[in-house]
Amino acid sequence: MGLGSGRHRGDARFNGYVETLSRTLCHADRAVPFRSYCAGLLLPGPRKSVEPMAARVEPGRVQAAHQSLHHLVAKADWSDAAMLAAVRQQVMPAIERHGAIRAWIIDDTGFPKKGTHSVGVARQYCGQLGKRDNCQVAVSLSVANDHASLPIAYRLYLPEAWADDPARRSKAGVPNDIGFQTKPQIALAQLRAARDAGVSPGVVLTDAGYGVDTGFRDGITDLGLAYVVGIQSSASLWPPGMEPLPPKRWSGRGRPTSLVRRDAEHKPVTAKELALGLPGKAWRRVTWREGTNALLTSRFAAVRVRPAHRDYNRATPRPEEWCLIEWPAGEPEPTKYWLSTLPATISRRELVDIAKLRWRIERDYQELKQELGLGHFEGRGWRGFHHHASLCIAAYGFLIAERGALSPSAGCTAPPLTPSRLPSGHRPRGSPDPA
Repeated sequence: MGLGSGRHRGDARFNGYVETLSRTLCHADRAVPFRSYCAGLLLPGPRKSVEPMAARVEPGRVQAAHQSLHHLVAKADWSDAAMLAAVRQQVMPAIERHGAIRAWIIDDTGFPKKGTHSVGVARQYCGQLGKRDNCQVAVSLSVANDHASLPIAYRLYLPEAWADDPARRSKAGVPNDIGFQTKPQIALAQLRAARDAGVSPGVVLTDAGYGVDTGFRDGITDLGLAYVVGIQSSASLWPPGMEPLPPKRWSGRGRPTSLVRRDAEHKPVTAKELALGLPGKAWRRVTWREGTNALLTSRFAAVRVRPAHRDYNRATPRPEEWCLIEWPAGEPEPTKYWLSTLPATISRRELVDIAKLRWRIERDYQELKQELGLGHFEGRGWRGFHHHASLCIAAYGFLIAERGALSPSAGCTAPPLTPSRLPSGHRPRGSPDPA
């Protein structure tokens, strides 16, 4: 594998980048396969699993390269957290050169699988397929501004059936300290770690899969972070100007109650009911960014509400926050709802702009999967699953750093990596026999 003719500066940047990251690998002899693995991920090719990458980066010694790459990703004991921290330290300056970090984006992504042996595989919702199916799911945290975004934390969701099965855990190499956690619990741990590491703060963004979890929202607030999170149309809210009834006065008999309450006449409404009851003047057209072919514009309402989910177990009403609602022209009803703890003084345009910044995570996953082979790892173990993801993010970080050095008009170009010629007659395992 070499760099394109005459492009020695690109060669130096790539070598310097991987050399810095390789210091997290604990052993010097891992530096060469690390560089080869990252190069294999960046080079063009339909498959980014170990064998075809070995053929692309070391065509003269495919078997030896296969062994070293496989050891690095599946066997070697190095820290994914340390690798991702090093990527963050290398790439964040390139991102922040174009503006401060605005958002911390929580999301998850699914990898369709066959069989039952790959770590964490279960029948669960898979976003890639848009339905429940056999898959693995990983939770991630990305930092973003208007220019770029970077995943800084990544962890496999381990279903309860896996977490409680010692035999499967042992075979897949699941660490002893990994127990069952819900996806929101994993996400909160990632947010806490980022805060404790001093990562440039941003507003937490996520979809309704996380936003509906009241404990998750409270956890974000406890971390001192603001959020804009998706919610479902069925979410229970106190409309503007309403809140729960105060605790009943003690009659002098029985135990005094200190909990707020509601009754048949005084009760919260769903987010959809709230939206449908708003007057026409509550809706405004807002444009938030330029799309591929046109400006992205829709109708939005933003009102101050109090979340009502199980607030009858509280002594005080929940604080007011924003409910942002999108109702595109021509749609029979609103299509999206968010809750936000951003300041009451924020403008509707600013609220929409930050809520819509979540599209960045979709771009991350699109490139990580389609260009860098995030879902191409063929092993079944915990270590290999996370090592491959960390290496993909390291390669992606180099792309982001390269783009950050370009002017906005230069567009997004791949680094100048040139594949070596494959050996004559090479055919990866599993490919069809020649006709």
